[in-house]
Amino acid sequence: MTGKRPRLLCRRSESSSIAPPVAIDHIDLSRIDLNLLVALDALLDERSVTRAAARVGIGQSAMSSSLARLRRLFDDELLTRAPDGMRPTPRALKIAEPLRATLRQVQALVHREERFDPATVERSFTVSLPDSVEALLGPRLIAQLRRDAPGIRLLLRSVDRTRILDELDADQVDLAIGLFSEGQLHHKQRLLYRDSYVVLFNAALIGLEPPIGLDDYLRFPHVLTSLRETAHGVVDDALALIGRSRTLAVTTPRFLVVPFMVRAAPVIATMHARLATSFANALALSVSPVPVPLDDVAVSMLWHASYDHDPAHRWLRDLLVRLAHEPPAPGII
Repeated sequence: MTGKRPRLLCRRSESSSIAPPVAIDHIDLSRIDLNLLVALDALLDERSVTRAAARVGIGQSAMSSSLARLRRLFDDELLTRAPDGMRPTPRALKIAEPLRATLRQVQALVHREERFDPATVERSFTVSLPDSVEALLGPRLIAQLRRDAPGIRLLLRSVDRTRILDELDADQVDLAIGLFSEGQLHHKQRLLYRDSYVVLFNAALIGLEPPIGLDDYLRFPHVLTSLRETAHGVVDDALALIGRSRTLAVTTPRFLVVPFMVRAAPVIATMHARLATSFANALALSVSPVPVPLDDVAVSMLWHASYDHDPAHRWLRDLLVRLAHEPPAPGII
């Protein structure tokens, strides 16, 4: 991830502890022209008075006047001239994201009374997620959308945990799904589902039946799925605690290829139970409890706070939670 971020836990939407509200100084706020904040957002995004003026729909001289008023309001230059255009000051960079989030919340507040109808909404969502979650929820999600919200279109892409916060802040991703633990206060998080681990293997190739013991578990080489492109996982940590280790045959970032490797070769994989069980049923493979203790994983959704009250965004999040807790139809992963 570019730059250093404060290592803060993401603020959950359904938080049980709510900070006391800050008193509003109405007299002080009444002196601030909201249009100035709109102008500032455009200036910080465009980094050009001319382009910002065109974006807001005012003349260049009016935007220059707004910039002068903003500099007095914040007691900071905010934007300075540079060879490549206008460059934000450190103060401007610090307030850019809170400003954008505030304006989106104001916009949502103003339009909140508009009736949301999934059947008629036209919207595109970019969703970052691992292929394991895409396989589990994608088929049912697209089927539900075609029935209830045919105007919603999805752009699904791989999730990169090293860049996802920046992508959410830059409005490049609407929703991320995966294993998340850290973020800033303007990142919202909601649990999608919890999952455990199981061992996936081809009983005909390795000559074992479930449940398998630790010695048999370590006798065969393993397939490791790692999104961080490292040949080390939670199983290796658990084995190290008891003074044991395993042999890796292959490491891959793609979950969906693992069951086919297991079907074709005498190797073992330790996978999230939902996906492993689905593939075991489809490919005539076997599953067994893992013979070392492993913590369950929490698969969560992550989004920018500016979309917290967006009706279409909330509807999609609620739909994903409902699908995650419904058993899949027979024969569907």
